[in-house]
Amino acid sequence: MSGTSAMSDEVVFRGSRVSMALRKVQLANGKEIQREVVLHPGAVIILPVLPDGRVVLINNVRHTVNEALLELPAGTLEKGEDPANCARRELEEETGYRAAAIAPLGWFYTSPGILTEKMFAFVATGLTPGPQALEENETISVRPTPISDAVAMIHSNQIVDGKTIAVILKYVSMMDKSRR
Repeated sequence: MSGTSAMSDEVVFRGSRVSMALRKVQLANGKEIQREVVLHPGAVIILPVLPDGRVVLINNVRHTVNEALLELPAGTLEKGEDPANCARRELEEETGYRAAAIAPLGWFYTSPGILTEKMFAFVATGLTPGPQALEENETISVRPTPISDAVAMIHSNQIVDGKTIAVILKYVSMMDKSRR
């Protein structure tokens, strides 16, 4: 069900990862409005699960908020890249772990009020450790954590990254359903 139809985008900024557009939209009532839209190529987020059930969180310095955040590994899709391949690549780059299996956990829009980013979630299992391959601008340390502790950190605001919160809670919910 659609209440609007996109009419045109005027790209006003092109960056290395995102672009900014002014989007003219015609509403169902015929009125035209303009929206500011961040155009994003899409991304992945990975929930790495170790054989003992712990999940691999990362402590990631986020320059945009000037904080180190506890997160799940994630990354931006390259043009035409398969999300599962991106998930494998990002998992290895950020954590050093290689996965024997990558299973889809669904997808979601991260902030549909302003951003086109569609994020694909995966669960990685059969992990074997290896070296990280961080980009020059990344400061990431690996932090294996019991899933119950990760949920407690969500509730105590120690984990404040929205995509990480969504994926951990979705995973826990699915695990609870499978046990019933």
